[in-house]
Amino acid sequence: MNIDPSQFTLYSGGHRGAEAEFGKLAEKYGVKEVNFSFEGNILDRDTGVRLLNQEELEKGNISMDIVSTRLGRSFSKGNRIRKVIQSIFHMVNNGYQIFTVGWILPDKTVKGGTGWGVELGKLFNRPIFVYEQDRKAWFSWVDNDWKMATPVIHHKSFAGTGTRNLTDDAASAMQDLFERSFK
Repeated sequence: MNIDPSQFTLYSGGHRGAEAEFGKLAEKYGVKEVNFSFEGNILDRDTGVRLLNQEELEKGNISMDIVSTRLGRSFSKGNRIRKVIQSIFHMVNNGYQIFTVGWILPDKTVKGGTGWGVELGKLFNRPIFVYEQDRKAWFSWVDNDWKMATPVIHHKSFAGTGTRNLTDDAASAMQDLFERSFK
């Protein structure tokens, strides 16, 4: 089977760390890139920026109490974190497969704002993969638990998000993911 990377689209956010790395890899392999953002947001990567207006942001609006309950920790009710949460909705809503980089916590959620992308992926019943930086391995959400996996990007639309504190091992694992998927 011949795969044409130009037929694939990465949906991300362009922030420092995992999102910028997903974008660099998309560019290297010829994958289209859309980075959702909002007025006043500062990005590390400005390729394919799609500025969300207030109406579009509202489509991803959810009570911060629900986000906090779902993730088992409190999030500020500030406007900036709300807009980040809203933009994550657009990444997950547009990307069929969800790829993230971060830390899986004992309660099976993922640390930080990245965790909201994972929870939305669960709610939308999407294939989800997390590169767990401490365990240095990919995991997939299967039967309500995390199982080790070797992911491949095989859906034409996928989301890539994660920690701003990317390790060298995680960057290598992301490179391997694109190599496996688009060689």
